[in-house]
This record gives sequence, structure tokens and C-alpha cells, in this order.
Amino acid sequence: MSKQVKSIKQLTFDNLPSPSTPQDTKINPATQKRIYITQMETTTKIDELTLKVSFKLEPSWKTFSKIKANLFFENTHISTVLIQVLQGPLGTNELDYSWAMDTNGIAEGTYPLKVEMYEDWSSDERLYQTTREVTVNYVPQTRQSRLIKIPFVKSTTGTDLSIISDHEKQLYLDMEKTIKKEQLNKRNE
Repeated sequence: MSKQVKSIKQLTFDNLPSPSTPQDTKINPATQKRIYITQMETTTKIDELTLKVSFKLEPSWKTFSKIKANLFFENTHISTVLIQVLQGPLGTNELDYSWAMDTNGIAEGTYPLKVEMYEDWSSDERLYQTTREVTVNYVPQTRQSRLIKIPFVKSTTGTDLSIISDHEKQLYLDMEKTIKKEQLNKRNE
């Protein structure tokens, strides 16, 4: 009784698997990442215009980490926000975000508001970008003689979101550089 020895199936340059066919690499459309802006609502208060944007992440919030949102007023960029998608038990697929704009001195009229959202990557690529525009019929509740052509953002809020300001972003970058230096020093020792 002799035992038969099975050959080892280790890959070498002489024994590479055949390249995959295009049929094998088809992407299931149900698993593609997408950002959908589902709703945009505006609310007018005294010298304030609030824009609430509701959006949905597909296939799941677990596949996203950072989303950038740009706000445009009459095709003029007025705000950019980096939204950190919460991971863990508090995460959800449907999120909302609000901008409160100071409209002191903005004349009565119809104004287009546009929101652009995309996943943020370190290489400054805009992945899974989506845009939605709404026209607001703005009627100020108080009249003032000063004229401001573009409102500025007073505050931002979001549900289940973590907002990173430019100052906090710089702190994180500094911490990351310090950690890398420490790792290099440990490696050199």
C-alpha cells in the first residue's frame, strides 16, 4: 500500500491562473456605491434661510467614510462641509444635513440653491458625485437698506453626523505626522 502524494498548488510565474474573463468581472448594479439626495426643504425665518438636505447612502452607510457637501447660492460657492459618516450601531443609510444662512440685506426674489455631494478621497477625486438644485422664492420678513449679494453660513447641523472643521482637520494631520515620525524613529533604533 503506497500513499499517493498530492502535488502542492503553489503559484509561480510558470503556473499562474488564467486571467478572468469579462463575464467574471461584471459589477452587480445593486452593490454599486451611490449617494442620493432625496429631499431639499427650505425654511425662512427673520433674516435667516435654512436649507435641509436629506440623502441616502447605497448600498449601505458602512461603505462610506467621508462625504463632502458643497453649497452654491446663485452658482456661487458659499460653503463646503466634510461629513464623517458614523460607523457602528448608530450608523444609518438615511441622513440629513442643514445649513442656516444669514440673509440680512438679501432682496426679495427667486434664488437657485444647489447642493453637490461626493465621497472624499485623499487624491482629491470626486467619487459617486451627485447634485441637486432647488429654486427658493425668498421673501424677507424684515427689510433693511444694506445689500449683501451672497449670504454666509451661520451654523450647520446634522443628524448622526460628525463635522470636521479646518482647524480639527489640521490637528488630525499634525497628529498623523507625529505618529509617522515616531514609527520611523522606532524602526531606526
